[in-house]
Amino acid sequence: MSATVDHARTAPGPLRLAVVIGSTREGRFGPTIASWFVRQAGLRDTVTVDVVDTASIELPHTFGAATDHPSVTEATEKLARADAFVVVTPEYNHSYPGSLKNLIDTHHAEWQAKPVGFVSYGGISGGLRAVEHLRPVFAELHAVTVRDSVCFPNPWGRFDDAGELSAPDDADAAAAIMLDQLTWWGEALRAARLAQPYGK
Repeated sequence: MSATVDHARTAPGPLRLAVVIGSTREGRFGPTIASWFVRQAGLRDTVTVDVVDTASIELPHTFGAATDHPSVTEATEKLARADAFVVVTPEYNHSYPGSLKNLIDTHHAEWQAKPVGFVSYGGISGGLRAVEHLRPVFAELHAVTVRDSVCFPNPWGRFDDAGELSAPDDADAAAAIMLDQLTWWGEALRAARLAQPYGK
């Protein structure tokens, strides 16, 4: 169940970024890509990172059902204290995973008046169709999605056994652009929430 969040009490300081891993499939590649992105964000001393992994959360299977499972409580707290989000998602059947939709729908106020960026992966499209389906979902939740994203077409051969990306220049540059946009929106919206709680 979504927690009541007082966005006006968000403290200034480093931008708090929650990286959400959307896939729960056995053998999923999401954690490898998420770890790469966390390292990119970690290069900035103006950003701190939490990871929210849908595979480790006991989400309810009925929309609107209440739950007090510790994994849900922990995820809700991470989302609530975040100033910005990055969603790491594969593309399944031209869209995003049901596990990710479940996490999104289990929360509401946690997303409001905050920016969302995307790191996607999949076949030749690199997961971009999943991202395009997610944008209106987050708009409905009063979140702001940033223009630029990072995508990995056919990523499985691009990372070594240690999770390091081969030929990283293009991906590193795309991540830097998206982080610049997330930081701008994150700081602007945090200041706005501090000045006046959103929706009150």
